[in-house]
Amino acid sequence: MATQDPNQKRIVFLHPDLGIGGAERLVIDAAVGLQSRGHKVTIFTSYCDPSHCFEEARDGTLDVRVRGNSFPSSIFGRFAILCAIVRQIHLVLSIALFSHELESLRPTAFFVDQLSACVPLLRLVYPNAKILFYCHFPDQLLAQKSSGILGVVKWFYRLPFNLVESWSTGCSDGIVVNSRFTGGVVKKAFPRLKRRRLDCIYPCVDINVTDSERKPLWPGREVLLSINRFERKKDVALAIKAFAGLNERDRKAARLVIAGGYDSRVPENVSYHKELEVLADSFKLTHETHKSLPDPSKISESTQILFLLSVSNSLKQSLLNSATLLIYTPLNEHFGIVPLEAMLNRVPVLAADQGGPLETVVDGSTGWLRPTSSARPWTQIMAEVLDMSRTQVGKLELAEMGTRGQKRVQAEFSKEKMAWRMEVEIDSLEKERRQDMFPMWLVWTVVLSTIAGVLGYVFMRLLFYMLELDLELERAGNESRALRSAKGEL
Repeated sequence: MATQDPNQKRIVFLHPDLGIGGAERLVIDAAVGLQSRGHKVTIFTSYCDPSHCFEEARDGTLDVRVRGNSFPSSIFGRFAILCAIVRQIHLVLSIALFSHELESLRPTAFFVDQLSACVPLLRLVYPNAKILFYCHFPDQLLAQKSSGILGVVKWFYRLPFNLVESWSTGCSDGIVVNSRFTGGVVKKAFPRLKRRRLDCIYPCVDINVTDSERKPLWPGREVLLSINRFERKKDVALAIKAFAGLNERDRKAARLVIAGGYDSRVPENVSYHKELEVLADSFKLTHETHKSLPDPSKISESTQILFLLSVSNSLKQSLLNSATLLIYTPLNEHFGIVPLEAMLNRVPVLAADQGGPLETVVDGSTGWLRPTSSARPWTQIMAEVLDMSRTQVGKLELAEMGTRGQKRVQAEFSKEKMAWRMEVEIDSLEKERRQDMFPMWLVWTVVLSTIAGVLGYVFMRLLFYMLELDLELERAGNESRALRSAKGEL
């Protein structure tokens, strides 16, 4: 009988919704990387649509299991965080108590990301396994802010969830972040984690893919490419505004292609795409929208902006092979995987000068970093790149910039490097002293809250008793006066 490798770990991943996005790409890459290093990996998720997920999640490369999907992801489009927590708790209960799946897997470690609410429960139902929490960004900072009375109501609504997030994140045996920028934000958002060690494990790209030949989709026309989910926080509108600022000659020489994640189930994706179309119309920019790119020759010559919804990996690769410049507009992006994909394909990057791109894009070497407060600096870089593309010397400069970007990605952001860092982090959990689930500040908060509740209850009971006593005395007095009055009449 074959003996099990003593170094092999059994790692269980828990992820809310295994769709298509940066967080999901990281989970898939981490799982595949650890699996390739000899570990047994199982992914549990509350939702995974085979037609809207990464290939490794549906082609048998990974053991992906959907559990705890009986509760809705929102209620009338609201209460998303409450529903997400309930779904995650249901998932854990489904595999730990309602079935024997977790027991049969005998995990040595859990990998939890995005939502930390289940961490304390995992420690209770399976105390032998260590828990690594990967923080993409604090959820409380991702929630959309409101003003006025609605803002006050929302603040009180979010308060318990924010407290749960802070507490449950701290219950993890180890915490890693996707960038140094995120690490700083986490310590500001969760003061109790200031003394915790937050290691940085960058997301990665597959550097082993064939170095494809650059092939223009529209010969004689430069492609300015934006790849992002159709969400307002990605500020894709900035790319349209910057493109609109180009002179007529440059607009005719280039086409702005806006491609990215789009899910018709997500109202924001639908509404933001419409907003972008309206914005293009306001600048009198012609545009088309396709769910997948038809024959490129079928795109009208007059189309200046091309919207592509939910592009496949192969289509994204074709777009990168054709792009002259990647335009990455999100402000304070936690990390940003798209600039890495572009640099790997030798495409210079124009990105925001804050957040994750500061750790990936080298200004003036592999691309440009510019403020997002105005579209003008972005227009200037677009115009500069288009000018460079018209001369042999300029084309050579762009090619050298692309080569430097490719070498940087290969050296720092490979799948192998990320998997190795992840393995080292999980190994180190065995040496870490397990964090107290109920630290003294939490114990005292519960105790004082309980005492305050009991005293409040006693006070209210006394108050009601005194009021009832006053009523009884008043009632008795009224009856006595009525009795004396009746005797007087007699």
